[in-house]
Amino acid sequence: MPVKKKRKSSGSDESALKKCKITSFCRTQIPSRLINPEDHFSNTDEVVGPEGMEKFCEDIGVEPENIIMLVLAWKLEAQNMGFFTKEEWIKGMTSLQCDQPERLQGKLDYLRSQLNDPVTFKNIYRYAFDFARDKNQRSLDMDTAKSMLALILGRTWPLFPVFHQFLEQSKYKVMNKDQWYNVLEFSRTVNTDLRNYDEDGAWPVLLDEFVEWQKARLVV
Repeated sequence: MPVKKKRKSSGSDESALKKCKITSFCRTQIPSRLINPEDHFSNTDEVVGPEGMEKFCEDIGVEPENIIMLVLAWKLEAQNMGFFTKEEWIKGMTSLQCDQPERLQGKLDYLRSQLNDPVTFKNIYRYAFDFARDKNQRSLDMDTAKSMLALILGRTWPLFPVFHQFLEQSKYKVMNKDQWYNVLEFSRTVNTDLRNYDEDGAWPVLLDEFVEWQKARLVV
């Protein structure tokens, strides 16, 4: 059960992050280029940005918006969505023992399998909050939160389409870390009919309001 007391969302004046697209897994032909820092970093660059990331994804045959890229970023301990530092790159690729696209492509099933372990999934889910947020802000803007939730929970949580609809019409402009963490706990412990939801529990107000909203819809 959640451990934090109920609280309302933090301020709504936080800047918007770039929306994440949600795509299915894809597969392309294996290229012959080596995966090494010189392929993506110049002698002076210490960070590879969106253009370099797109090129890297083409090399390994995965869309940038694929959830596999989130798992890979988690393995590389990347700090910012859409960017890899040279240090993160070298450390991560060394850890994965990958110096060629073929080897990294051979790891894709392994990376995908990380999502099947509940503890690892929780770690990746929690990592995604700080990974996706603007580092000058404490919360995720709601557009990014909705897209990230769709990426991570959209395929596995039966209530996600309803929850997404609730967020679309709600007053919330941002999602804080307490709310983010508790959405996963809610998705794992509360039945789709919501009958086992404890209104006196330590759930965030956002989830109280979601349950109230959905129950009212079911009565009509």
